[in-house]
Amino acid sequence: MKKLILLSVVLFGFSQFSFSQNDSTKSPLKKEKKWDDVAQTEVDHSYKSLTVKLSEDGAKYVRFILWHQQWLQTSNLAIDDAPLNLNSLVRRSRVLAFAQVSPRFLILTHFGLNNLSAANMNALGSQGDGPQLFLHDAWTEFKVLDNSNALYVGGGLHYWKGLTRLANQSTLNFMTMDNTRPFVQWHSLGITDQFARHIGFYAKGQIGKFDYRLAANNPMNPANALGQGVDFINEANGGVDSDLTYAGSVNPDADGNRVGNSVVEGYFRYNFFDTESTKLPYQVGTYMGSKKVLGVGLGFFAHPKGMFNTVTTEHSDVTHLAADIFYDAPVGTSGNAINAYASVINFNYGENYMSRWAGTGTNLYGQLGYYIGKAKIMPYVAFQTGSYEAYADNLNAFDAGVNYYVNGHNAKITLEYHTISNNPLEGGLDANGNPNGVQQLRLQLHIFL
Repeated sequence: MKKLILLSVVLFGFSQFSFSQNDSTKSPLKKEKKWDDVAQTEVDHSYKSLTVKLSEDGAKYVRFILWHQQWLQTSNLAIDDAPLNLNSLVRRSRVLAFAQVSPRFLILTHFGLNNLSAANMNALGSQGDGPQLFLHDAWTEFKVLDNSNALYVGGGLHYWKGLTRLANQSTLNFMTMDNTRPFVQWHSLGITDQFARHIGFYAKGQIGKFDYRLAANNPMNPANALGQGVDFINEANGGVDSDLTYAGSVNPDADGNRVGNSVVEGYFRYNFFDTESTKLPYQVGTYMGSKKVLGVGLGFFAHPKGMFNTVTTEHSDVTHLAADIFYDAPVGTSGNAINAYASVINFNYGENYMSRWAGTGTNLYGQLGYYIGKAKIMPYVAFQTGSYEAYADNLNAFDAGVNYYVNGHNAKITLEYHTISNNPLEGGLDANGNPNGVQQLRLQLHIFL
């Protein structure tokens, strides 16, 4: 019965996409005959951005961005004897503003709410044990050289991250429904940072087709981190104990000195065709054919003395290295486009250690999507596999979905099938101590202004 219901949901979802696609291919100015014989025209979805000009020529301005992402998802379909439930949540509700009041400086503020559901709502929205509106970004930036984009410096609570392109992913224009879970690209989320943002200083720049970003940050207090620095996969859930805790910054060394209080990360990229904007840190998921981009990147994340061995009382370094490639380009002349991305990340937390999202070992990730311009849809697939020392089996995830663009990335609907295998951190353990799989069907309504 559950499978029949699920199939019905899938067919209904795709039928709605199909209906909308047929309607959207008509010219905005073409009159149509409706069932009531009243001629109508397609609605114009275009609008001007929410920008306040601070100078006559518009060079000085304040830009406001608002967005909501609403999800409807099934319960875990991998557990056969579990009842089928549909759960809704506010995945993201955000407000961002940035002001360019001079070519030499910029200020940005970003706040919002994440993952509000019936399970964590409270009576008056005033208790501190559920999702709350909080600060995501707050940083200032200065241009160092008048006539060059080679060097900018800034500081605050920021999103200028290292390692990979998707570590800097914008949530406004995903090609997939979201960054694939588990969040290996956002590996430090809730571990050393607040929701993928560190407090620190950064430098960025663009020289021709080359651009870079470097940041020096302070790690979050491990007492406030997910798991408080614990080894997430160990003998209790089928893995290997490591004797390590990600709490080096609060454990002094043998001489009583404080160590582990600095995180350094960076990402370096070369674009072979069109260049991409580095005004803001948020990387575009897909341009849907408006650009031809081929970018190759190298990144790193280093946390000296970040790890602490509870047996030997010695510190060790956390060091991650990555390489990735991104291709997004138009195909032919009919408005179609292709999107492809791949990354390889080598994580080194220390022998046998497993953090919340990744562990010591290697993760491979790839995604592929194809935009059909006339239909305004983009089917896609994404896959990741992690081979980590702490666990015998690879931790895998697979997503397959389709985006329907009502008005580009400003208004879109996404239907996705999401699955994770062999991961006790995502699906928990069954009665025999084996990891449950995760299978979900998810629908997202996304609008940003």
